[in-house]
Amino acid sequence: MRTFNKINLFILFVITTFVIIIPTYASADAIIGEPVVTLGKDLTGTQQDAILEEMQVPAGVKIIEVTNEEEHQYLGQYISRATIGTKAISSAKITLTDSGTGISVKTNNITDITENMYSNAAITAGIKDADIYVTAPFRVSGTAGLTGIIKAFETATGKKIDENQKQVANEEIVRTSDVAKEIGDPNKAVQFMNSIKEKIATENPQTPEEHKDIIINVANEFNINLNQKTIDQLVKFSQNYSSLNIDWDQLKSQLESFRGNINNTLNSEQTQGIIDKILDGLRGILQVISNKLSELLH
Repeated sequence: MRTFNKINLFILFVITTFVIIIPTYASADAIIGEPVVTLGKDLTGTQQDAILEEMQVPAGVKIIEVTNEEEHQYLGQYISRATIGTKAISSAKITLTDSGTGISVKTNNITDITENMYSNAAITAGIKDADIYVTAPFRVSGTAGLTGIIKAFETATGKKIDENQKQVANEEIVRTSDVAKEIGDPNKAVQFMNSIKEKIATENPQTPEEHKDIIINVANEFNINLNQKTIDQLVKFSQNYSSLNIDWDQLKSQLESFRGNINNTLNSEQTQGIIDKILDGLRGILQVISNKLSELLH
């Protein structure tokens, strides 16, 4: 009789475990594949219609506005008001994808910010596993595009991103663009910025001098010559990034899952990544059940 009661308790434990787990996965999967669109508030009606058609947005998709005030809020510290302009034009579509698939970005009519720059800064902002499309009705620099991406991601997930993280991600967009213009190689600029972030994570610099040493050393590794103004700006970015206490392992996982073209190759381990995560989760569940069964039957 006692053994029977123990088995009943064990069955109840297993059922409770899966009752807790299953809704969690169902909730997470409910928004996979559902796009969210942000439109620049100052687009004309005709421009809005053209962009929605370009994005192939189905009926009923959530559409939110991005204002010029928001663009100034997140970019005003890093570029001039004249550069930001007085109208919100850039628009974005974001579609959440399965865990472990990484970030994929496509752009249209964006002149200064590359797809990999958006991907990199989006990861810094805490965005993960999403297909992103950034566009405008005519050619624009694209520096304000990240504002729409972040706002769309928050709407899609129902989670607010930390304001400091948003600021640093926008700062990263601007600084990467600056470096790209200075060295004439956008792809190399993205790699350079990634290396800086990795050094910050591993070396944990505390003083401005230590941050500057990282910038100089990484520049030497990439055979990059930067002017003093750019170095000073990168030191400030490095300090701001360091203050976020970002989980580098999680960030690195997203960087490695790039479906873009940073290194012109895809790591073969990426394909296996999502399967490994699922198996790890199942192993953990089975281990808990095994331990509980051992306790109840002894």
